[in-house]
Parts: sequence; structure tokens; C-alpha cells
Amino acid sequence: MGSKNLKSLLYHLAAIKKNERVFENAFQGVARMILQDPITKVVVNGKTTYDFPIFRNGKKHVIGMYDEVNSFVSYVKDAAEGGSSSEMAFVLVGEPGNGKTFFVEFLCSRYREFLSEEKNRKYTFRFVDLDKLGDYGKIKTVESQTYEDPMVLAMNFMSSMEKSKEYLASKTGFTQKLVESVYNNYRPLGACSGYIWDQIREFTNEKEDEMLSFVEVVPVPMSESLGTVTGKYPAKDKMTSSAVDLLGEESIQRLLHVTDTNNPYKFDLRRGALARVAGGGIHFSDEIFKNKKDLVQVYLGVIQNRTIEVDGYKWPIDSLIIATSNNAEFNHFLSEKEEAPIVDRCRICYVSHNTNYRLQNSLTQYSIGSETRTTLSNEVLHQDPNLNYAASVGVVLSRLPHSEKLTPVEMLKLSAGDVAGEKSIKTLAEVIDTLNQDTSIEKRYGQKGLGQRNLGRAVQLLIESSETNEGRCMFAYDIFKALERVVLDYVTDPNDRKKYLEDLKIAKSMYRERIMTEMFNAYMDEPHAIRKDVMNYVNMIIGIDAENLGPDKMWKYKDPQNGELKALKIDERYITSVDERLGLKTREQRDTFRTSIRKIYGQKISLDPEYDFMDNLELVKAVTDVRLKSDIAGAGSLVGALANRTNEENQKLYDRMVRTMFNKLNYCNTCAQKTIEYFCTQEDES
Repeated sequence: MGSKNLKSLLYHLAAIKKNERVFENAFQGVARMILQDPITKVVVNGKTTYDFPIFRNGKKHVIGMYDEVNSFVSYVKDAAEGGSSSEMAFVLVGEPGNGKTFFVEFLCSRYREFLSEEKNRKYTFRFVDLDKLGDYGKIKTVESQTYEDPMVLAMNFMSSMEKSKEYLASKTGFTQKLVESVYNNYRPLGACSGYIWDQIREFTNEKEDEMLSFVEVVPVPMSESLGTVTGKYPAKDKMTSSAVDLLGEESIQRLLHVTDTNNPYKFDLRRGALARVAGGGIHFSDEIFKNKKDLVQVYLGVIQNRTIEVDGYKWPIDSLIIATSNNAEFNHFLSEKEEAPIVDRCRICYVSHNTNYRLQNSLTQYSIGSETRTTLSNEVLHQDPNLNYAASVGVVLSRLPHSEKLTPVEMLKLSAGDVAGEKSIKTLAEVIDTLNQDTSIEKRYGQKGLGQRNLGRAVQLLIESSETNEGRCMFAYDIFKALERVVLDYVTDPNDRKKYLEDLKIAKSMYRERIMTEMFNAYMDEPHAIRKDVMNYVNMIIGIDAENLGPDKMWKYKDPQNGELKALKIDERYITSVDERLGLKTREQRDTFRTSIRKIYGQKISLDPEYDFMDNLELVKAVTDVRLKSDIAGAGSLVGALANRTNEENQKLYDRMVRTMFNKLNYCNTCAQKTIEYFCTQEDES
């Protein structure tokens, strides 16, 4: 048989030699897929960590999970280099609704895409013309049941390993080095392939060309619905699950054809989930510890030996095994001491909830949905521009533990890389380290809280409420009511429930601060009015000590955002008002604060010229208060004017603000009016 034949074994070996096809195990394939793009660095909770672009691309990709992704990549890389990880499974343990299954399914879909590229495609082989052998009835072709790579057949081509090595070197022109590197991944043929190959060897008297005529190389089918290459085994209940679902069983149908009772081909392995991913695939076991004992024991054998074993027959497999489990099941499993060997064979990765409210914005958007939402009467449902912020802050605060060293708001801001007054990121790192020393997983940082599913439920409750449907708008403040309902209905532990309700109160006060800023922007008829005023204050306190400051208090400086020269009049009355709002009474306090602002300015602007201090909530609040109170003669008079619209002037102001909110700030009439109404109440003032 000429090697021009695309289905011949020699053609496949030649393609590997030319680097047109690859022979690698599952770990090497996944590691190559992840590491083919340049790695980036990110700072998470004060520590530098690596990030891998493959997890951040696509319409619905993985958000956050930096530590978990790093753990997974180092596990795969270690296994690809022949480390101890190759005899382990990777198990993600954590609360429900924090993205474990999503992460694995995302990885699987990326791996399928990677393998569908021509160079990375997986191949297997089948035996043809078996009717010549006489033992197979009407069965003429037999495909490798575990999708073995043709190279595995080539490595076992002759009756001994030495002869096979010689055959590879002489027939295919493999160099000694290439032969050795291929044999690093050596594994014997599975029971049925080995048995049939022995029969073919005997039938042809080991004549190489005749032996080759019985073999055809074919691509492994990539259909997701067949469960090949990436397969999922969800835990079933005690009655319906059995080892057959994983390993396969004797096939009555085959026994009608195969007359030789010793032939292992009588076992149908594809009936089980493992054989279908055994050719360099990913096996995903959802809720692995929910399975009954004997199935977990089956996994123990499969993980450690990487073989499917049925009635003493063995089939080596090449799979990356990933599993998930929730905390409750895992703890229950650990409490039964005799189950220690399986945990010993697992690389456990504790998955925490996302604690960065800025990253949570994207996750909240997943829950709200990217499609246009409609009311029950099929009218377009508007989304309040503050809805995402309110929901994100609400759920993230529930995931943060209470600490002596940091308030919940400081912890929230530091976790997102924002400025939190005097508190530094080091304090947060210390808090996290202390919490992560706890033997009880649930007390560690970010392990408890409202998960994505709870957020999804809250969004559903918001959409189904009559207020939302009547007003045709998802008003941000209503998400707090929905989250409270979810806490009361779905959180069973009374201590947790109490904490989450407290956290929601804090979230409401943060929403209140944001509304103050929005109202000022609306009043000034300018979307970024507050931002400009904050930057003016920052530039003034940098310029106030400048040497080139004349008696007219005009200060010239270079704007780092566009490099232009700008002039700024330093208004000491304005600076003093903001200082007082910030509670800076003495000269020392003012100097300390200004030094810290200059320091932040110096650090941030060099990395991000667009940095605008809007994450410094105390400063934003102080500037907002000063401007609201000074611009609108007398404290609280904007509230008064908006609340009491009996005179024409107040009505005009109200209409103008609603118009600005509608035209420039993405509000609709409903949420603009409701937001102004909320602003006029004294609710949630901190």
C-alpha cells in the first residue's frame, strides 16, 4: 500500500514527521492550546498573577477566577511534562453558582475548537477486511474502541518494542531522537485492538505490507452530541447509576457475531463515557462526590492507572479528568475517613466567588442578558443605567467577610483595585492571608455569599414584578427588594441571612452616593460634571504649592491625558470647603491628605493617563456635596426645589433635569422620575 493513500498508516506517520500532524497526549494538547498566546500579568488583591488570553476571548467568556485558572494551568503543564499531576484528577470545589461548571464547559468548547484546526486534529484507526480472519461473522470493520492514536499502533507494530522501534526508523525515516520522543508517550494497545492485531500478525506471518492492508487511519469524530473528545458524566442517583455508564459492558449483539469467546471485542466500551474521550480528550465528571461509593472507586482506578478495566481486560486511556463538587458534598465525603485514597488522587482547587465589583459588572450583564428584554405585553423593557452597579455591589458585598481591620466598603474598593482612603492593598492581602489559614473552607475569603444563580433569581423577580411591567423599566433600586426576597427565600442559615441583609443596607447607601453624583451631573446638564470638578480639586491641591503660582492664583500645567498646556485658577475657598467635607480640620490632616493624593496621582497617571479619581468615593462625595450645596443656594434646596414643584421655576428645573437624564445619561422617563423621587427622600443616607 503506497503512502500516498490518505488513510494509510505510513501516510499518517510521514505527516507526523513533517510536522503536519501531531502526536501528543491530552495534557500536552491542552497545555499547548492555553500557552500558544502570550501570557499577561494582572494584580489581584495586591499580588501579581498571570492571566491567559484564551479564557478571556469570545462572547461569553470566563470572568475573574485568576487563582483558579493559574492552578489549572500549572496542573496541566506539570502533567504535560510527566509530573505527578498526570496521575491526578483536577477537582473544582466551591459553593453552587460560582462558575465551576461554566469554567469546565468553556474549556471543553475551546478544546473542541482547537482540535478542529487541521494541524491539531485527532486521528484513530480501524481494522478492515476482518471477514478474511474468519472469527467475526458479519463484522467486517472494527474501530479502536478507545480512539487510540495510530502512533500507538505503530509503537506496537511488531511483536516486541525493539523491533517496532527498528520498523519506525527504517520504514518512515524517523530519526533516533524522534523515535525516543514518541516513545516517551508509549502505551500498549487496548485489549481488543491488541488481540485483533495479534490475529492479523499471525494471519499474515508478520509480512509488513499485508499487515498494513488491514489498517485504515480515520479522524476522530468531533460531534459534541456524541460525547467524543469532550464528554460529561453527571452524577445520577443511587439506583440508576452503575459502573457500566463509565466503563461499558458485554455486548449481546457482538457475541452473536464473535465466535471466539476469549476475544475482548465482546465488550462494548463506547457504552461508557470514558472510552469516548480516551483518545486525548477531556472527561468532565459533574458533582463527582455525589456518585455512590463503587463509582467513586471506579474513578480511583481510572485516575491512578489511566486504564479502563473490565473483567481483567485493560484498555489504556489518555484523558484529562476534571471534576466539580460543592462544599457540602465534599465535606461529607471527607468526613468518611476510608475515602481518603480518592482525595489523595485529586488536585483540589477551592473556587471562591468573584469579589471584584468591577468584574462583577460583566457577570451581572450575563444574568440580565444581552438580548433586549420585553414586558409581559411585549413592549421593550428599559434598563436603568444604575441597575448593573446596584446589583453588582449588592452581591459582591455579601461575599466579603466582616473584618476588624477593614470596613465592608473599604474591602469592596480594595478588592477592585480602587482607592480606600488611608487603607492600603497590603491590609487587604493580610486579611485574606489570615482568613485563608482557616481549616474550614467556608470561612475563607470569598467562599460564602450570593452566587450567580441567586443574582439570576433576583433579576427574574425584578422583571416579573408589576412595577417593572407597568413602568416598562428595570429600576435600579428595585433590585435591592428582589435580592432581599432571594435572601429570605433561599438562604437557610440564619446568621448568613442576617449578614446578607446588613450587606444590602450598605449597598443601598453606596447606591445613594452614586445617585448624588448622577443628580449633580443632571443639574449641571453635563454627563461628566462631577468628574471635572474632582479633577479640578486634585489639580488645585497639586498646584497650590507650585513655585510658578502668581498673585492671581493662575497655575499652568500640562494635562497628562492629551499633553496640552492648561491654565487653572486656584480657588482656595473651594479647596477649603472640600477639605471640611472630608473632615480635614487641622493643617497636619490637610497636608497628609494632599500628600497622599499627589502620591496616588504620581503612581496612577504613569500607568493610566485616563485615571480620574472617581473610584475615591469619599472625595467624590465631598466634591458632590460642596457643589450641590453651594451651586444651589442653601443646603438641601435642590431636594426642596425638586420635591416642591408648585411654582413654575421649580417645575422648569425638574423638567430640564429629566430631559438631561433622558437625552444624555441613558435614563427613560420612568427611571429618571423615580431616581429624582428617591433623591428627594432621606432614605439610605449614610
